[in-house]
Amino acid sequence: MKTSTLQDVARVARVSTATVSRTLSNPDVVSESTRRRVSEAVKATGYRINRAARNLRTQRAHSVLVLLPDLANPFFSTILEGISRNLSRLGYSMLIASTEQVHDSGERLVDYLEDARADGMIILDGGLDAEVVEKLENAPQAKRILFACEWVEGADFPSVRCENRHGTRAAVNHLHDLGHSKIGHVTGPEGNVLMHTRKDALVAEMARLNLELKPEWVIAGDFSLAAGCKAAQTWIALEDRPTAVFCASDQLAMGFIAELSRHGIKVPQDVSVMGFDDIELAEQFIPPLTTIRQDRLMIGQTAAEILMTRILTPNEEPAEHAAVLPVSLVVRESTAPPPE
Repeated sequence: MKTSTLQDVARVARVSTATVSRTLSNPDVVSESTRRRVSEAVKATGYRINRAARNLRTQRAHSVLVLLPDLANPFFSTILEGISRNLSRLGYSMLIASTEQVHDSGERLVDYLEDARADGMIILDGGLDAEVVEKLENAPQAKRILFACEWVEGADFPSVRCENRHGTRAAVNHLHDLGHSKIGHVTGPEGNVLMHTRKDALVAEMARLNLELKPEWVIAGDFSLAAGCKAAQTWIALEDRPTAVFCASDQLAMGFIAELSRHGIKVPQDVSVMGFDDIELAEQFIPPLTTIRQDRLMIGQTAAEILMTRILTPNEEPAEHAAVLPVSLVVRESTAPPPE
């Protein structure tokens, strides 16, 4: 069979080859009717884009690298979906890597950009080593690197994040409004920017409400189910237990509740527990989890949108450096007034 060409698509769509090329490489610049006609012509002719030739011609990889701290964490799935949606709309693909693969060297990350394997980078890990961050800051392609969810304090990278402080204050006030005066906290991993932001906000809000926060009521965690289980064991061993516990992630809260259940302790009858994130399982968990919702799809879409603007219009001064997205309190069944 004869391989279909750009000219075949143009003939069927009744437009010029230049219009076909423009539609396939940058669909936003043509009208919806033109996009539809070209799309139908591509299907009718069986035309396939020669991506290698296109990349060589445009000196672009037409892909973006997304760097995750934990490939197994379900928190990131919806963010990746948001990134992928915006990239695919512009004819770009998404590469995924774990920071474990590159943590020892920032050069490996820079290589993705210098070797034209990726045109930009979205990093979802604010815990990169200082050496790695310095290499990225000094890279010629630094303007095509963006942080999402997490960020590096003091580094001059654009970022997309949520209102972590506002969310934490909402969590503390929800528990306080239910009548809790003894509120504990299970933190994220030590050194993590989200851990410090949420913990600091909790300490400040409890002080504002004149609530005591005993040092032993702040329990170290790392956003994982296992850390939640361990934190529950610590809570069980306390002589003076807080009647409510705010966990820095939903996975922490779920691990915490599961371990309490194994010891015959009921949520929320014996203790209220809430999380942060509103991952998909939060609503189906038993009991359904009260949490702070981040719009993770919006995080991904916003991150891709800001990065693609920097890639496609490199000579324009970026309009937005830090996008801060709203959060909301989602009240379900894991919180209730304290036991009498």
